[in-house]
Amino acid sequence: MRKIASDVKLGRNVRIYDFVNLYGCEIGENSRIGTFVEIQKGATVGKNCKISSHTFICEGVHIRDGVFVGHNVTFINDLYPRATIEDGEMQTDEDWTCVPTLVEKNASIGSSATVLGGVTIGERAVVGAGSVVTRDVPPRTLVVGNPARVLRKIEEGM
Repeated sequence: MRKIASDVKLGRNVRIYDFVNLYGCEIGENSRIGTFVEIQKGATVGKNCKISSHTFICEGVHIRDGVFVGHNVTFINDLYPRATIEDGEMQTDEDWTCVPTLVEKNASIGSSATVLGGVTIGERAVVGAGSVVTRDVPPRTLVVGNPARVLRKIEEGM
């Protein structure tokens, strides 16, 4: 079972596995979307990307070409989430601001990582499994931990 809304833009040869929920997003050609993935409105996934199972890509996330996203990765687009506004009424779309996130070309994000809104993960950077990314990751850098910290630079060819 797949739920793909009519407003989703899919490139050629996109492979989508079962139990996904896609709406208002754009996915580039030759990308693969794993089982139990949700990609929300306004999110983009470039071409030749692999989005592994159980991943959540929220509104405002922009993933460039050639990116690997491991299993159970979560993106966050609200730095101060609340269910209600000051008077106790439920929040609406007008009551919050989407904080965008950018994942540059050929970056890799390990399984179970969490990426907070407003960060950029640089080109060819690697986020270690289970890391919590709270600030920008420079290009060709390996970050690990909670919060994610630079472990080392990544050499050319890797």
